[in-house]
Amino acid sequence: MSRAFILGGTGSTGRATARRLLSVGWDVGLTGRDAARMPADIAAAGGTFTAADRADADRLADALGDGADLLVDCLCYGADDATALLPLARRAASTVMISGKAVYADAAGRHANSALKPRFDGPVSESQRTVPPGDEGYGHRKVAAEQVLLDSGLPVTVIRPGLIHGDGARMPREWVFVKRVLDRRPRIFLARPGAVNQTTAAANLAALIQVAAAKPGRRVLNAADPDAPSALEIARTVARYLGHTWDEVLLDEPAGPAGRHPWEAPYPVVLEMTAAASLGYAPVGDYATTVHGEVDWLVRAAAGREGPRAIGDLDGDFFGPMLDYAAEDRYYAGSACG
Repeated sequence: MSRAFILGGTGSTGRATARRLLSVGWDVGLTGRDAARMPADIAAAGGTFTAADRADADRLADALGDGADLLVDCLCYGADDATALLPLARRAASTVMISGKAVYADAAGRHANSALKPRFDGPVSESQRTVPPGDEGYGHRKVAAEQVLLDSGLPVTVIRPGLIHGDGARMPREWVFVKRVLDRRPRIFLARPGAVNQTTAAANLAALIQVAAAKPGRRVLNAADPDAPSALEIARTVARYLGHTWDEVLLDEPAGPAGRHPWEAPYPVVLEMTAAASLGYAPVGDYATTVHGEVDWLVRAAAGREGPRAIGDLDGDFFGPMLDYAAEDRYYAGSACG
């Protein structure tokens, strides 16, 4: 029986990978800090959970034991994390490190987290320029981690997904629409409704991880849904799935908090998938097909059926401004009067 060991396994990527591998007979172990986040269906299918902090090298080494056919790190954020991963990777036939599209920079050096957003010439391939490695900034830290692992000579696959969606997500972006449906909001405000910011289903990411396990190697691969839906298409997909209708108030730019959403991008960001396809990867489904699992999970979580710690603070600094109903209502009233 093949064995997989997943660091940070209770998040969306870890869950999807565990489910996929368990379904084809793998032995799967997951680590995390909170046993309450271990899905019951994964445990029932034979997945095992080890409570371990990502920084506890001894604990992780003990849990890995003699090794694994596949080691997946969903929590590798910097050079120090990558260096700490190397002793475990030496005991794995294939290692996968989850990076992100935030590492890519355009010809002018602009990237996802810069003040001026990137403007790519077309779909972004793995050969696209990246930001320089560094100790600060998400993309810079990810590049530093990538380089440590790729320079090790070990069979490490670095995977760069887009905006991940799936149950267990720490930042479930679709919440901005799911909550509006649950609250029966009569209208949706969207700035730059045609904005395209590449999505990646955790299920599609898991399918690519399985390919990397079967074909160990040192490489970088993009991971993306086969389509790249716009913000408006995403909003409509969620509302349609939940059987809700609303008036669409489409804006060129945000009006204060009104219209803000997690897929804002002044220029399209689309990931090119030729390299993954050449290895035999095939997606599980498009965005509309694969997002249902996350939406169902969010509805259950909102109803208290997923446990008190199923998801983080959905009304905090990230989501709060995007769910400011009072500001939206004031803007709408002012527009109507004007």
